[in-house]
Amino acid sequence: QVQLVESGGGLVQAGGSLRLSCAASGRTFSGYTMGWFRQAPGKEREFVAAISWSGGDRHYLASVKGRFTISRDNAKNTVYLQMNSLKPEDTAVYYCAVDLSLIVRTDPRVVDYWGQGTQVTVSS
Repeated sequence: QVQLVESGGGLVQAGGSLRLSCAASGRTFSGYTMGWFRQAPGKEREFVAAISWSGGDRHYLASVKGRFTISRDNAKNTVYLQMNSLKPEDTAVYYCAVDLSLIVRTDPRVVDYWGQGTQVTVSS
């Protein structure tokens, strides 16, 4: 059974930083894309960032580019999201995602596995 376990969420003031982690287990994820989505209250789930297996292909939501950095450690089946210069509009539940695709895709409908979500709250 596939499990994605997220950690690192919390409450932070605007301008602060958080680092999210997501550890995957239950099958081999060799070659596949991992990423992060988020969902704020009353809004649809949106793509935040994704990274290919090699790490050579990374995509970001325009509003987080330059502030967020996605990375992965394939030996640990773990993906990270370093979030700097956080803004109140970044407040949401953040979900780890695995897409069994060799190319990076940003559509939440193609995600094969989801984590349980971790709350990120940025106060002004």
